[in-house]
Amino acid sequence: MDDAIPAKTVREVRDACLCLAAQRAARRLARRFDRAFRPAGLTNGQFSALMFTAGAEGPTLGRLAELLCMDRTTVTALLKALRRRGLIEAGPVDEDRRQRRIAITRAGRIALAAALPIWRREHAELEASLPPGAPPQGRALLGALAQAPLPEC
Repeated sequence: MDDAIPAKTVREVRDACLCLAAQRAARRLARRFDRAFRPAGLTNGQFSALMFTAGAEGPTLGRLAELLCMDRTTVTALLKALRRRGLIEAGPVDEDRRQRRIAITRAGRIALAAALPIWRREHAELEASLPPGAPPQGRALLGALAQAPLPEC
């Protein structure tokens, strides 16, 4: 019995699947920015976490997970690496001492300041390599996909 998926079906999914296309693009972008941030000693995930944490009042772990669209376990591991390096600290939230508020440290602000010009340069090079109009259209599409409702389980 031949259970092979027809090549036509494989091509259909490869060429039409928004999820696959987004995952492939995200992985390539992540590798690109990971390489770019190497001189600053950060990964792209760490850069994003520091950037979201740099606000006047740092987010809670749960809020940071929402902002990064990551599960709490993954964010916890990401923050552990940043905390070990002294780039962030966590303290209890006054209203609910079971929650932790994430705060960027002075060392974290210095690291973020070193990484920001790298991000700007890399982002400008990336946008310049795309066809005219692609960046705004791409951001709009990605934003719409990110806001699409999830089906109930």
